[in-house]
Amino acid sequence: MTELTANRLFSAVFPLAASFHNSCCNSSHSKGSIVQLDNMNVHVLPALDDNYMYLLVDKRTKQAAAIDPVEPEKMIEAVEDTGVNLVAILTTHHHLDHAGGNKNLVKMVPGLKVYGADDRIKALNTPISGGDQFQIGSLQVQCLSTPCHTSGHICYYVTSSDPEERPVVFTGDTLFVGGCGRFFEGTAEEMYRALVKVLGVLPDQTAVFCGHEYTVTNLKFATHVDGKNLALREKLSWALEMRNQGQPTIPSTIGEELSYNPFMRVGEKALQMHTGQNDPVATMAALRAEKDNFRAT
Repeated sequence: MTELTANRLFSAVFPLAASFHNSCCNSSHSKGSIVQLDNMNVHVLPALDDNYMYLLVDKRTKQAAAIDPVEPEKMIEAVEDTGVNLVAILTTHHHLDHAGGNKNLVKMVPGLKVYGADDRIKALNTPISGGDQFQIGSLQVQCLSTPCHTSGHICYYVTSSDPEERPVVFTGDTLFVGGCGRFFEGTAEEMYRALVKVLGVLPDQTAVFCGHEYTVTNLKFATHVDGKNLALREKLSWALEMRNQGQPTIPSTIGEELSYNPFMRVGEKALQMHTGQNDPVATMAALRAEKDNFRAT
């Protein structure tokens, strides 16, 4: 598959994804973009050196939530430019490159609910646990417990009342395009559960919005351990072209990740043979250890 074909396939999956160039939403690492679905929009807002924060907008009510708004001034500019009512902060985990903007954003927009599952999260005022649900306007948000990167990590799975609407999931530092987060406070067994048993069973068309622009490095590692995977080689070609243009490689989909992300494919013989393991959890541990020492060229 050529890079052009890969780009056309991406456009078919997210036909209304478009880059924009407002000063608030571009950084040194990527251009901002908007993914438009029938009942919700997701504004992809680059931050810091390689982070992404997101503005989730319910089109029906114009209510919105900020996901991991580490640069609150940029988030406020996006809110004002969009003309929506910001009502909540959804925090995936307590690390400062995700939760470090919460306090200032709450000062700038009094009354915000700050959701999260770890008391180390800055400005937390609405604690949640895995399985909890709440709404942003007419959108339903389900909290998925995915401990490992941190013990209190939560992914947010968002659906609308329209059964035909594509769902989205904000995965923080648990699932990246082509990779996963480091096991700072957890085990390979926990990451296996998070990726395979929790995220891996979501609908294939679910759009995945992760916390960092690590795609090219992740896919280079993936080709190192699973080099015969055609879907993987095509995705890397596409990602390199996107990064050359300064475009984000976000979102992917759960179906895509199941086809090329080695950490979601630890039950596959090719990955088990590469690691010399015959168990998915042991394969997960071996892959993560190898990735921790991998240097992409």
